[in-house]
Amino acid sequence: MARSRSIHFAVVAGAAAAMIATAAAPAQADVRESNKTIYLPNGRGKMVFIDDGDVFKICDTKADGHGVTGYLYKQGSTGDPIIAFKESDGGDAGCDKRPYDVGQLANFQMHLFWNGGGRSVLSEWFNE
Repeated sequence: MARSRSIHFAVVAGAAAAMIATAAAPAQADVRESNKTIYLPNGRGKMVFIDDGDVFKICDTKADGHGVTGYLYKQGSTGDPIIAFKESDGGDAGCDKRPYDVGQLANFQMHLFWNGGGRSVLSEWFNE
């Protein structure tokens, strides 16, 4: 019986100490990375959302004679995706950029295609 009480006391004391340490710790800011990037297979391209400024970059990263096309879908009120914009890149140096204000009132999804066919890639749904 004495051993049971000492174990119970140790558990209660440990839990109390943990609660005090948690309460005394300074609040931590949420530092999740809010930028998003999706990549086509075989290094063919990428689409990047840069949260600071709400800019999308569509990049053709392989000189293969084909470009890439990125779509941004906005989730409509019925849940169906609606095209917010379409942007292509290819045949020039660098990436094409497209500003688009992503707010907190809707969800968005990036979709990237290689213009030579094959598999496309999707991001998860996101917002700010």
